[in-house]
Amino acid sequence: MNTKEQRRLMMLGKVLEGEVTGSQAAVAMGVSLRHERRLMAAFRKEGAAGLAHGNRGVRSARALSDELRDEVVRVARERYLGVNHQHLTELLRDREGIGLSRSTVRRVMLAAGLASPRTRRPPRHRSRRPRYPQAGMLLQTDGSHHDWLEGRGPWLTLVAAIDDATGEVPAGLFRLEEDAVGYFQMLKEVVDKRGIPQALYHDRGSVFATSQPQRERGIDKPSDHQLTQFGRLLSELGITSRVSYSAQSRGRIERFWKTCQDRLVSELRLAGASTLEEANRVLQAFLLRFNQQFTVEAAQPGSAYHRPAGTNLADCFCFKHERIVGADNVVRYEGHRLQILPPNGRRSYGGARVEVREALDGQLSVYYHGQPLPAKPAPLEASQLRGGQPNTPAPDHPWRRWSLARGDRIIEH
Repeated sequence: MNTKEQRRLMMLGKVLEGEVTGSQAAVAMGVSLRHERRLMAAFRKEGAAGLAHGNRGVRSARALSDELRDEVVRVARERYLGVNHQHLTELLRDREGIGLSRSTVRRVMLAAGLASPRTRRPPRHRSRRPRYPQAGMLLQTDGSHHDWLEGRGPWLTLVAAIDDATGEVPAGLFRLEEDAVGYFQMLKEVVDKRGIPQALYHDRGSVFATSQPQRERGIDKPSDHQLTQFGRLLSELGITSRVSYSAQSRGRIERFWKTCQDRLVSELRLAGASTLEEANRVLQAFLLRFNQQFTVEAAQPGSAYHRPAGTNLADCFCFKHERIVGADNVVRYEGHRLQILPPNGRRSYGGARVEVREALDGQLSVYYHGQPLPAKPAPLEASQLRGGQPNTPAPDHPWRRWSLARGDRIIEH
């Protein structure tokens, strides 16, 4: 019996012993009350065997006979050895009078150890996409994890963006890993130097979108609860998020990585850089020379970068998380405790939903309906003052054997 049938057997046994009612057993088994009564009747008549499906162990009337299966394998080995499965299906139909589907022939051949000969699909036609006509219309961004320091220090990730129209790299920085903070800092540097671009072209990394975004013609349009922190930043700045589904489609940034892994690695070695800070200093000087040498003129003069009036960039370039205030007016966030000071005109914020904002430098602030609340670090709790760790239930604790999804206890056998 499989797991589902064993569970049904257990529940029906409880019904017979009077521990639960038929309605309760039906809910626990995930069936209707009528089907529960049908299962109970079969259980009383045939016992545990009555809960098994009636077709179990019965050969299908449409199953391929052993004689026909052996005949197909014999003919394939003697006459049509080396023929691919699709062609073999056609030969069996036309020359041998054996009409089988391609999937059936393939299944029989694989079971006999006769794989189809390797075939090569014709390469997809690719054409070079023209550049965007004006600077700032599209930036390609990505991260390159590489041994930039050639063993003199840790592996680093270079996060950068390149303008599709001109090939200019407006910003780039080294990080220990490819994370949202690196992309925040990179984009902030772009906005400070050039302005806000119209669109950003990126891969499907978790920094940009969740695992199941809603796609429409290559543009991610996730709902609010699906936005990542960086996706929320792009939305607030009015930057269109464009998703790349292949490395070839973002070839400009990929070719930039090849150039960097050749020239930049050599310059880091010549400078003797061995730390993250030293690598970033060498990178900034390298980008200045790179832009002077490799930047091209855009097809249209002017710039598509823009600086909208009234936009507070500090409110955008931060991490925002929703929290519920405790009864003591303390907000918990990532191991921190923030005490909301006595408000003006309101007795307490206990139970209210507030927004905790973490700036790029790590500074925390609390906002309620877009307005900042005065807050300070809360006094340490008793467990923190003692230096102890919170009590963690043991692996066999009853709390860990409680199924929250179904609302019943998991019974161990």
